[in-house]
Amino acid sequence: MSTALFMNGVRRRIAFKHDATLIRRWMSVRPEEGVVSISRKKVTIQHLQHLRKIGQPITMLTAYDFPTGRACESHHIDITLVGDSLAQVCLGYDSTTRLSLDEMLHHTRAVARGSKAPLLVVDMPFGSYSPSTEDAVRNAVRLVREGGAEGVKIEGGLEVVDVVRRLTSVGIPVMAHVGLLPQRHTILSGYKVQGRDAQSALSVLQSALALEDAGAFAIVLEAIPQALGTYITRRLRYAPTIGIGAGSQTNGQVLVWDDMMGTWHGHKAKFVRRFGDVKGEVDKGVKGYMQAVRDRSFPAPAESYDITPDEWNKFLSLVEGGVERTDA
Repeated sequence: MSTALFMNGVRRRIAFKHDATLIRRWMSVRPEEGVVSISRKKVTIQHLQHLRKIGQPITMLTAYDFPTGRACESHHIDITLVGDSLAQVCLGYDSTTRLSLDEMLHHTRAVARGSKAPLLVVDMPFGSYSPSTEDAVRNAVRLVREGGAEGVKIEGGLEVVDVVRRLTSVGIPVMAHVGLLPQRHTILSGYKVQGRDAQSALSVLQSALALEDAGAFAIVLEAIPQALGTYITRRLRYAPTIGIGAGSQTNGQVLVWDDMMGTWHGHKAKFVRRFGDVKGEVDKGVKGYMQAVRDRSFPAPAESYDITPDEWNKFLSLVEGGVERTDA
C-alpha cells in the first residue's frame, strides 16, 4: 500500500470519529459509556445458601426495565425479580393474570441488560406453567434463552410440585411462592392473608416442604402470619425463604419497586414500607417544567445554542437574496 493511500485512510477514520463525536455531543438522549460494569462477584444459588447459613438477610427487589435493573446492579441487590406485578405498575392492567409471556420476555430482556451481578429471577406469567409440565418447560426455556433469566418463579403449592421437579431436572432453577398467590386472587376472593387458622397454616407449611423436596432453591412467603413465616424458615433444610408480609425472621425480604419507591397509586398493603417518594419528585418536576415553559424561563440562554453574528448576517443575506430572486 502506498503512503498516500494509507494517509487517506487515516484521515477518513479521523474524520469519521470526529463526526461521531459531534453527533454524540448534540444528542439529547445518547448511548451511555460504560453503562454497566460488574463490580462484584456474581450472585449464585450457592451464595444465597451461604447467606442463609451465616444469617445475613437476602435482599430481593423487582425490576421491570433497564433503569430499574441497573439500580439493582448498582446498589448490590442480591436477587433481581422481574415480577408479574409489571402488569399493573407498568402496563396498566387490572390484574397480573392479563400479562402475556411475550410481554414478560420483552421486559426481562430490558432488565437483563442492566442487572448483571444479582441473580435474575423471572415470574412465569399466569397460564404459562399450568396446562402441562411440558408447556412449563417450553415456556421457562424461552424465558432463559430469549429473556436472559437465570431462574423462574412459580406460584402454587402441592399442585405445582411436579412442575418444579421437572424444571429443576432439566436445569432450570425454580423459586417457589406460597401463601397469598396474586395470580389466584379471584378464586381466593381477593388479596387476603393466608394461614390464619391452623388448617390453612398447615397447608402452607406442607406446600413449602414439598416444594423444597421437589428442588426449589428458594421460597417466597407472602402475606402469612409472622409466626408461621418464622416456623417455615426454621423447618426448611436448605432453601432460603424470602418474605413479603411474612415477618422479619425470614431469610430475606422482597418488595415491589413501585411500592418501595412510592410511585404506585393503588392500594398500599400493610407490609409495604415506602423508602422513597419518587411520586412527589415526579409531581414537582413535571409542574416545574410546565411552569418554566409557560413563563419562557426554559430554555435559558445557557441551555440554548448560538451562531456567530457573522454567520447570522450571511444567513440573512442569503434569505433576503433568495426572496428578491423569487419576487423577480
